[in-house]
Amino acid sequence: MKRLTVIVKGWPRLSETFVAQELVGLEALGLELDLWSLRHPTDTRRHALHLQLKARVRYLPEYLRQEPGRVLRGLAAAFRRPGWWAAFGTFLKDWRRDPTANRIRRFGQACVLAAEMDPATAHLYAHFIHTPGSVARYAAILCGLSWSASAHAKDIWTTPVWEKAEKLADMAWCTTCTAAGADHLNALVPGKTHLVYHGLDLARWPAPTESRPKRDGTDQRDPVQIVSVGRLVAKKGYDDLIAALGLLDKKTAWRLVHIGGGPLKESLKAQAASAGIAERIDWRGAQDQTAVRETLAGGDLFVLASRVAADGDRDGLPNVLMEAASQGLALVATEVAAIPEFVTDDCGVLVPPGDPASLASALQALIRDPAARTRLGSAAQSRVRRDFPFARGREALYQLLHPCLSPPMPR
Repeated sequence: MKRLTVIVKGWPRLSETFVAQELVGLEALGLELDLWSLRHPTDTRRHALHLQLKARVRYLPEYLRQEPGRVLRGLAAAFRRPGWWAAFGTFLKDWRRDPTANRIRRFGQACVLAAEMDPATAHLYAHFIHTPGSVARYAAILCGLSWSASAHAKDIWTTPVWEKAEKLADMAWCTTCTAAGADHLNALVPGKTHLVYHGLDLARWPAPTESRPKRDGTDQRDPVQIVSVGRLVAKKGYDDLIAALGLLDKKTAWRLVHIGGGPLKESLKAQAASAGIAERIDWRGAQDQTAVRETLAGGDLFVLASRVAADGDRDGLPNVLMEAASQGLALVATEVAAIPEFVTDDCGVLVPPGDPASLASALQALIRDPAARTRLGSAAQSRVRRDFPFARGREALYQLLHPCLSPPMPR
């Protein structure tokens, strides 16, 4: 079996457990991986899952000016390759439509990758179709290799149509983790994109061993524990959630535990203070997977108020919904992106995005009704186990990758 070179935007990232889960799973099936990251890590923590990856991890120059010698050597080696003119022509065509420093950076990174990656590489595989996809595409043309990509959410909805269509036409195949994303990409280039749900590795998400207390929001000493996990960015709708929590009956006993970092933290804390609910919210910041699991297991209810951001960015199918379901939590979420592909009427409550009043109504009802939470949580747990097993998605991806790992063309 020849080697697979995987390109990611950043490694490791706490918010992208689905990437780590997939790569560790592919190694378990016998694939030999080399991992290349466009950026150095910014998270101060790591999941235990990250430490299980056996692949060599290397970092491309995050900014070309930081490693000029390495970039010049990559460019010199690229110029001598038979694929130089095709790759450079593709880059120029892209740059004329997107004349940015980012575009130049991706071509420089591709030249370094082509010069330094293992000669036994048979195929390049990018996580995210936007910037990692550009690096994979240019490097594949330089080296005369096939390439593919896994598209997710922001990269699908904020990348220009011309770029998505041309990349899809060039690559061997594409996967995406939502039916909405697959429909969109297949409308651009029919038949190229496969729907492959990430699923959840339940070996890492055992069900809680203790039953939940029947909190109903009437005891201020024992409030209902509402949990939310997500980055504090516009598409996650945390301002809508804060507004909804401010609308709850003032006598109702509840507490929100939030896990995740992000640029909007201070403005959201100010919003909570203005709404008079700051003391009811525990902002825990970014946490590893063990802490996330323990928080979900100790919660009563999970909420995610996602919406489409002004720039078109939106969620795909957030893995945290499956993680919460694995812990038997009832789900309250919004009817946006691919969330309804997982959250159905029998396992959660869906409300319109950007509608704090509807969100407040759904939360109020479930805070007061522990029996309904138990029923919905049990159904959600059954759904993730029955319909979203990790092994199914891993096998589907392996079947796409395996034929691509034949001996590479001479380089």
